[in-house]
Amino acid sequence: EPEEKKIALELLETEQAYVSRLHLLDQIFYAELMKEAKNGKTVPEEVVKMIFSNISSIYQFHAKFFLPELQKRMEDWSRNPRIGDVIQKLAPFLKMYGEYLKNFDKAVELLTVWSEKSPPFQELIADIQKRKVCANLTLQHHMLEPVQRIPRYELLLKDYVRKLPPESPDREDAEKALEMIFMVAKHSNAAIAEMERLQNLWVVYQRLGLEDDIVDPSNELIKEGPIQKISTRNNSTSEKYLFLFNNMLLYCVPKVIQVGAEFQVHLRIDVDGMKVRELKDAQFPHTFLVLGKQRTLELQAR
Repeated sequence: EPEEKKIALELLETEQAYVSRLHLLDQIFYAELMKEAKNGKTVPEEVVKMIFSNISSIYQFHAKFFLPELQKRMEDWSRNPRIGDVIQKLAPFLKMYGEYLKNFDKAVELLTVWSEKSPPFQELIADIQKRKVCANLTLQHHMLEPVQRIPRYELLLKDYVRKLPPESPDREDAEKALEMIFMVAKHSNAAIAEMERLQNLWVVYQRLGLEDDIVDPSNELIKEGPIQKISTRNNSTSEKYLFLFNNMLLYCVPKVIQVGAEFQVHLRIDVDGMKVRELKDAQFPHTFLVLGKQRTLELQAR
């Protein structure tokens, strides 16, 4: 067998195994958990929907379209040795993985929380996991499969392009398909990174007490940490805390009684027009000035 055909066959075999995993997730786990949720016996329906995200669309696409197309191609390989064009058709649809990936951490967390909260829910999952079709693996393990699928396509296709003879009729299509898969993988990673950024930002806003004029999803937290404020009047320092965003510096005071917010924002200095100057002070080492439109601060780092 030529090397490129072996890789194309591996793609087909892994796709068959993958579709049966998706069938297990959508038609067995999701369907049965949803049925019990509708009967009001285990957990709210919304929770089940959030755990499985858009797995039904992913399953339908692979089972009804991609796998049959791939099978047809491999049966016809001797007459028409190519898969590049089929993968090009597949690539745009892989963007729907973005939603599944963005939701993945939340889904695993919901699964853990509700397994503790609802014994019937946990029992039903344990019951399905005991079936032969689960191959002694947990639901979480099966849920990871879609997360790992796009990187797998990328690896197999890279290998396929590498092994193609220069004059292969599939070269141009396969290279274009690889480029498209690469872009989808980048798109998925960017979606995950953006979600993490927003989550981290939200945590910071909660620590600051969710002040209306500060909460903005486009902000980016660059650095945060404790700092000493120097008072030149009485030669003393006091503990403060800084949050540096891309557009503002928040000068905060840690709250003594931490109910709700952890800090109180004392001052906000716009980054636009702000200057930072190091000071050489024998009495207070590691000091610097922050000169802003709103105010000038003399601070000491650790």
